[in-house]
Formats: sequence, structure tokens, C-alpha cells
Amino acid sequence: MERVLLVEDEKRIRDIVRDYFAAHGLECDLARDGEEALDLLLDHDYDAILLDVLMPRLDGFGVCRAVREKSAVPILFLTALGGEEEMLRGYALGCDDYVTKPFSLAVLLAKTRALIRRSRGGTEVLTCGAISLDTAGRSCTAAGKVVKLSPREYDLLLCLMRNRGQVLTRAQLLDKVWGLDFEGDDRAVDVRIRSLRATLGPAGGQIKTVYKTGYRLEEV
Repeated sequence: MERVLLVEDEKRIRDIVRDYFAAHGLECDLARDGEEALDLLLDHDYDAILLDVLMPRLDGFGVCRAVREKSAVPILFLTALGGEEEMLRGYALGCDDYVTKPFSLAVLLAKTRALIRRSRGGTEVLTCGAISLDTAGRSCTAAGKVVKLSPREYDLLLCLMRNRGQVLTRAQLLDKVWGLDFEGDDRAVDVRIRSLRATLGPAGGQIKTVYKTGYRLEEV
């Protein structure tokens, strides 16, 4: 059975996530704060870490920094901080993904399993509406037809697929897809989104523009 560590200072959230994960076949150890988490990590190996940001004694950023000095275990932040600055800080420290509170338990479980699969190098097939991605072959189908994506289009669509239903700012997309060392501006995102929509044909309409914010991939 896959085993994850949930680090969260709110008991109600700890208990709800543990019970939900257990009902779906994932064992979930619990830590109330960052220091307790580091103690557990000394004695146990985990397939993923779900890490709250705002905690007493040692916050999530501190735990992430300490873990990354020794391990590449997938880290997913649970945070009420939805700001771009906090997310960029987490990615710079080595986290793999974010879920913003309040979150869907189903989405949290799906993201956790996806991180575990990727860390093991397994094949992952992502589907959203008429769009499907096979990560093993970096292939894409839209409305049942194979479409040829450029490397950048593929990486952009993969990012949107893994965060489907969530609004991603242009800055977040630049960070996740282009990387922190990209020297251009966020117009590069708009240009590539237009190209991706055209490549996907009618299914490109699933990529929605969120006014003055960014983009979101929807089922229809």
C-alpha cells in the first residue's frame, strides 16, 4: 500500500484526509507541525508528503527545504496562501504541486496519486473532456484525433491538464512551463495559448481565458 505523510496543524483536516485516503487505499501518517514531520521522516519512507504552509514551530517552507536536502520525495503544498509570491517560493524550494484551501478531497487524492506515479516513472494518461494526453509517448488526442503538438505546446497543455479546473496565472505558467530563468514576459503565454487552441481544433475551446488573471482548462 502506498504511504503518504500529511503535515497539518488542524486536527479536523488531518482526520478527514486520513480517513478519505484510507477508504481509497492509501495509508496516511499524520504530523501536527513541521518538527514532528521531520522526526517521522527520520524513521519512515513515504511515497509523497502533503505539507501545510502555515504551521507553528516550523512552517511548510522550512520542512520542504530540509526534505530537499536529502530526498526527492514528491511534495504537495496545502495552503490558504493563494498568492503568486508564495507559490513561486514553494516551487523554488522544490515542491511539486499546490492545492489551495478549501480543497476537494477527490482532487487532492488524484494529485497525490499522479505525483507518486510520476516519481516512479510510470505511464500516466490524463483526460479532460475531449482531450487526452499519454505522458509515456508525449502524445495527444483531441476529439478522438491524434494531434501533433510542439514541445512547448505539449508542456503547456500538460500543466493545464494536471491543474484542470484551476485558474493558473500567466506568471505561474511561465514558472511551470518556461522555467524561472525565462527572460521574456507573460505575452509569451498568450501567444502559445493561441497556438495551442488552434492545434487542438474544436477542443481548444476547453482552454478558457480568465479576465486579467490567466487561463483554466475545463471539461467542456
